[in-house]
Amino acid sequence: MADLLTYALLAAVLLFFFFMYLMLRRTFQGFKEGLQQSKKK
Repeated sequence: MADLLTYALLAAVLLFFFFMYLMLRRTFQGFKEGLQQSKKK
């Protein structure tokens, strides 16, 4: 039973980091696009 709990905790942590990575990448891409658009003007 302890093994199952450990795996569930590990999966939750991995999912959390994956979600944070996706959010950071999306905001970073939007930031880069905003910079490029401001340069064009």
